[in-house]
Amino acid sequence: MSKSCFKLAALSIGLACAAQAMAADLTVVSFGGANKNAQVKAFYEPYEKSTGNKIIAGEYNGEMAKVKAMVDTKSISWDLVEVESPELARGCDEGMFEEIDPAILGNADDYVPGAITNCGVGFFVWSTVLAYNADKLKSAPTGWTDFWNVKDFPGKRGLRKGAKYTLEFALMADGVAPADVYKVLATKEGQDRAFKKLDEIKPNIQWWEAGAQPPQYLASGDVVMSSAYNGRIAAVQKESNLKVVWNGGIYDFDAWAIPKGSKKKDETLKFIAFSVQPEQQKIYSENIAYGPANTKAVALLDKGLLKDMPTTPENMQGQVGMDVTFWADYGEQLEQRFNAWAAK
Repeated sequence: MSKSCFKLAALSIGLACAAQAMAADLTVVSFGGANKNAQVKAFYEPYEKSTGNKIIAGEYNGEMAKVKAMVDTKSISWDLVEVESPELARGCDEGMFEEIDPAILGNADDYVPGAITNCGVGFFVWSTVLAYNADKLKSAPTGWTDFWNVKDFPGKRGLRKGAKYTLEFALMADGVAPADVYKVLATKEGQDRAFKKLDEIKPNIQWWEAGAQPPQYLASGDVVMSSAYNGRIAAVQKESNLKVVWNGGIYDFDAWAIPKGSKKKDETLKFIAFSVQPEQQKIYSENIAYGPANTKAVALLDKGLLKDMPTTPENMQGQVGMDVTFWADYGEQLEQRFNAWAAK
């Protein structure tokens, strides 16, 4: 072997090592379950394939305290976190997340309004809805008033253990129009009214904390109705008789946010931009019934899938958009009051 061949061989090994060193492994933390499986197919695997970078997938239950601890101690081990909108707004106000330049995302008009914010990018639209097991009920409920009607619809009910969603549903059950929910909930009287309404069904409530629980509780008959994430119900509809009531649902975005002080911000931004391309958004919505944040993906989707999407116009009609500002302002005090109430 000639000297020049040795040099070339050494050079190519050196370049390969340099390329490996440059490859940025990203730790992406999501809420797990069917949602994570869809992310793997739509975002993680195609991104790994196109860049050679590895995605290390983690999961959590939305505990902002974990993110805050990382930021405060400057020991960032998560490069990207999936967050719900109220936590995003609060985290942004408290300086927990990096600011994101919207220019990396292309035309802002291509996105569902509210998807792009200072510190985060909504990458899908989902709803918390009323779900029920049609095998266990004589007639179908039509909204939260029926959820509260234990006489005509006997049995346990499932609700997410927290103030968010639960208080809105209580007010809708008490006759507040979806459009007025946050106006009423912003008053002392409205808050008292929501808790008083919750008192009525407290003995009948089975609380849930993880998104996988409502479909399990419904399928096993532990509860006859439950609030649930629409995608979790759609994921099991082929093998069960679980149904969704869109009326009175609350829709929201899940967004990507970068913990403040991240060493891999540039690479993470590339991943975010990749995940909201129409093609990736289409694959995501094909794997779970959540609406694409990039509206250009809608035309790429099969018409049959659109009926299960929260963003389909007829499904949106009776729904409420999650009021992020409300929860950023009132979240802490209402969660404390809720926890005290639930412990009683």
